[in-house]
Amino acid sequence: MFKPYLIPAAAQSSEIQSSLGSTAYALPRPAISTERLIVLASLFFTVFCNQSFWRSILEHQGAEHAATWLFCSALFIVVTAMHCLLLGLVVHRRTAKPILAALFLMTAGVVHYMQDYKVFFDPGMLRNVLHTDIKEARELLSFSLLRDLALLGILPTMLMMRLHITERPWRVAVIARAALLIGSFALVLAGLGLQFQNASALLRNHKEIRYLVTPGNYLTSAVGVLLADNAGKHAARLPVGEDARLGSSWTGRRKPALLVVVVGETARAANWGLNGYARQTTPELAGLGVLNFPHVTSCGSNTEVSVPCMFSPFGRKDYDEKKIHRHESLLHVLERGGIKTLWRDNQSGCKGVCDGLESQQLDQARDPALCNGERCLDEILIDGLEAELDRNKGNLVIVLHQLGNHGPAYSQRYPDAFRQFTPTCDTADLGKCSREQIVNSYDNALLYTDHFLAQAIARLKAQTSHDAALVYVSDHGESLGENGFYLHGLPYAIAPREQTGVPMVAWFSPGFSSSFGIDADCLKRNADAPISHDYLFHSVLGMLAVDTTVYDKAYDFTAKCRN
Repeated sequence: MFKPYLIPAAAQSSEIQSSLGSTAYALPRPAISTERLIVLASLFFTVFCNQSFWRSILEHQGAEHAATWLFCSALFIVVTAMHCLLLGLVVHRRTAKPILAALFLMTAGVVHYMQDYKVFFDPGMLRNVLHTDIKEARELLSFSLLRDLALLGILPTMLMMRLHITERPWRVAVIARAALLIGSFALVLAGLGLQFQNASALLRNHKEIRYLVTPGNYLTSAVGVLLADNAGKHAARLPVGEDARLGSSWTGRRKPALLVVVVGETARAANWGLNGYARQTTPELAGLGVLNFPHVTSCGSNTEVSVPCMFSPFGRKDYDEKKIHRHESLLHVLERGGIKTLWRDNQSGCKGVCDGLESQQLDQARDPALCNGERCLDEILIDGLEAELDRNKGNLVIVLHQLGNHGPAYSQRYPDAFRQFTPTCDTADLGKCSREQIVNSYDNALLYTDHFLAQAIARLKAQTSHDAALVYVSDHGESLGENGFYLHGLPYAIAPREQTGVPMVAWFSPGFSSSFGIDADCLKRNADAPISHDYLFHSVLGMLAVDTTVYDKAYDFTAKCRN
């Protein structure tokens, strides 16, 4: 495969050359064709970068069966040939080293998160990665990541750089590339043909497995995401609820209405004290007697999906990602109906929900009591709330987007006063912590969310200018080691309940309840019924008495309890 290739060393001084008596040469550099380099790179990816894929195959097929190993052999051929085919379309002599070096490094990072956290790099996960800010990226750095980057990224890159890629006449190069592409395609067909029944059954029953084939998973997902995002990048959002108007119950109101919607981050229902969790992680809310919804399902398993979805009329029941992103949100409907909206953010933005509307990014605030220069605690969201009410004296909906329990640096989401459950995991590298430490830090962050919500309600109680209410719901849950899964973002079809079951609470002031005819006791009697993110859009319209044809009473959790 390799031929020795000698490159003359840098010219020596005449004195040294005369003393040596001959021309000096550098160390030999093996010569290799571009096609052979592609085959070697593809074999490297198949053998060293697809442990998650092979492990999943053996789990579903049964490692004890001889047929499974025959199936794996066929898949080995298919996976290698597919990568040869993909690389053969883009890698050429002059681009081979930079492209493959980039792939080695990116693949090393992808493999790290797939193996350590059981992450699937589907389009949803890729969209999360592309929208990750610098602060989030820094929190994900760890020694184990650097180790994997060195072994799977830097080392193969250094070995590749020692190779000399041979230059050939263009006719020879074209024939060699055609042979590679045709041969790879033939091997893909042959491998699938040998095990078509098993392969089709596996992919039909476990579609998510295709997102474990690395680097093909993140490359194809990235292309899909970029094409989808660019297609709607400059298109104006389509209107929703153009007929929205305030209902007849608004006539003769003495005070304007204020609804605060708190969008939680990564809080899971399983650890929510009000839901019966073994630990009381919500002591302050329990003392306030808020309305708790114990059976709430999120629209997605990550923020990029859930936040736009919960503010959309389409929701999970009619889930269409393109449709959701192309249309206006609940906030636009409220504005059109005559209710001012304000988005206050302590995280990564509104994901398009507040496009064209007033928003405030508070994670860069300089409050020394709440911010450390990198992040702010969530109480920054209610800092200056009274000033906003003075500035907006009419009807108002304020959305507070929390940092919440955003992982993996759970210990950085709460002040020291809330370090109640110990020992804690005080690093973002979860591999260095026991599961007990991880859960303790996560639960401490929930304690702080409980305090934050209680403080928000106290502020609403103290103000006298508006009839106020608050609704809190988390965007998605989190895995904390169950079945080896950590963090979130698994494809929705296989996401465990820990990632899709979320807490939700509501609080209504007496003035808000009476003016909108809301029976709080009735709501408590019906709170155990299963609901989902799909209910937020219609419930907000219902409780604020905004009339529009896009309102669906069946998805309004207040509908049965309003006079």
